[in-house]
Amino acid sequence: MADCQLPAGNEELSSSRATQLCEIKMRSRSVEGHFTRYFLNKSTVINEEGLKRETFGVRRPGKPHKIILLVGETGTGKSTLINAMVNHMLGVRCNDRMWCEITETKEKQTDSQTTAVTVYDVFADQSPFSLTVIDTPGYGSTAGIEEDLKVAETLHKLFGISDGVQKMDAVGLVVSSKSSRLTDRQLYIFDAVLSLFAKDVEQNIAVLITSVTNKPTNVIQAIKTSKIKCAETNGGKLVYFCFDNCHCEGFNAEYEDEMDEEEEADEFQKYEKIWRKNEKNMNNFFAFLNQTQTIDLVLTESVLKQRKQLTASISNLKDRINEKELKTNELEQTKLSLTLHKEKLDMKNFVYEVDEPYKIKVPINSGQWHMSKEATCCTVCEENCHYPGCWWVSDLSWCSVMKKGKCTVCTGKCDYSFHIKEAKIYKLKTRKVKRTHEHLKMKFDTEFIDIQSLIYKLEEKIKQVEAEKSRLVEECYQCVLTLEAIALTASAVSTLKHLDFLIEKVKEMGQMERVQKLEEIQRRGEEENRGMLGSIIKCWHS
Repeated sequence: MADCQLPAGNEELSSSRATQLCEIKMRSRSVEGHFTRYFLNKSTVINEEGLKRETFGVRRPGKPHKIILLVGETGTGKSTLINAMVNHMLGVRCNDRMWCEITETKEKQTDSQTTAVTVYDVFADQSPFSLTVIDTPGYGSTAGIEEDLKVAETLHKLFGISDGVQKMDAVGLVVSSKSSRLTDRQLYIFDAVLSLFAKDVEQNIAVLITSVTNKPTNVIQAIKTSKIKCAETNGGKLVYFCFDNCHCEGFNAEYEDEMDEEEEADEFQKYEKIWRKNEKNMNNFFAFLNQTQTIDLVLTESVLKQRKQLTASISNLKDRINEKELKTNELEQTKLSLTLHKEKLDMKNFVYEVDEPYKIKVPINSGQWHMSKEATCCTVCEENCHYPGCWWVSDLSWCSVMKKGKCTVCTGKCDYSFHIKEAKIYKLKTRKVKRTHEHLKMKFDTEFIDIQSLIYKLEEKIKQVEAEKSRLVEECYQCVLTLEAIALTASAVSTLKHLDFLIEKVKEMGQMERVQKLEEIQRRGEEENRGMLGSIIKCWHS
């Protein structure tokens, strides 16, 4: 890739570089060492949503602005990479013997420095553009998968609020060259964040490989094997960028004292060579950033909301299909009893037994799934409209399944005010109940009816229920197709858990072409989610 081209007026920029670096040296807290570390003065704002935003410098109107999201496991060096970007924008050179930090680097990369989603805004006079970097907490920490998903939800919120982030230019998947393979956990967490975006962002996703000393062949192969969605060149090659910030490992002030003058010169020469290579790679990355098509996150938010509505609808439709089947079974039992006991029908004491479906509210087992400790349910339809639900929503009109104040999921499409959010869900059960001749007369609203007519009415009712079930299966199938069409990944995990059920129902209807389509979606989804699928599905079940 070609290097980023600076605009005319490089002499002015060079003077600006010297002035800005001089100001940093005078105003910043520092730690002496082989490279003196300067901790940039920045303003910090934490909004009412709990999102942290740190700003260095002053924004210049008219200057191009780029926005990057970084995602990676604990220990991959995201914080160091952010600082490397800042130093590049400030024009820091190896001969300056300085290193600027907007996010403080810990000595141990295995410790995650970032504990919450943080937005860094960098406005450097030296740079031809300003930069926003969204830094996510180190995924795969001891906090567990629940916290990983909470980060994805926080990003969702960041994209949706007025003072958040409305556009994105690139997503950087940060991996270490020391990794010979991508773990199931890494694959899952990448999927959790990439699921926030629509299919058209694939060419904005780049792999950023850290701690690179030689060509990271193993990592590149691992990424290709994992089939992670990311940008490719016109020739079909993976778009990746390599960085080696090993000089950050020498940030101990005592390190320099242990070397004589000749050793220090040799060490500096080594760093200088690495610095030049990093500078070239950073130029290439910013050139990639400059040519990507900006993602409109307002549209992404709309797609994401539609995806959540579809996922919730699929879950709700599954419950309603089950309910229709139980209702059919109850009617069939009634029909069988009438057929077997025709001679007793005119007797007032005629009694028969059926399995009656009913619903009860049961507590959610929140210990298994932190994010789903509450569900949004309709009190009119007695249905689960969003489970697992929006963990952060207090005003139900903001729930993902609501549109213009109406629920997009429940049978009656009821107003949000008829919904409740609590740590309970509706559960469908059956109970043995005894029915009488009088009950049948009341049910069909007639004083007297002959046996054959009654059986006919039951058969008509069974046909109606079966037709409604077929309609629900059709609606569920179309939801899956739409969801699969708009998602970046082949299939969301939350959808996969329902596919076996839907495949079974479509088979019963004899629609084998649709069965093949669903099985193909399931196969691709399972490949993408790898071994994480089983553990995630286990978490989803209550």
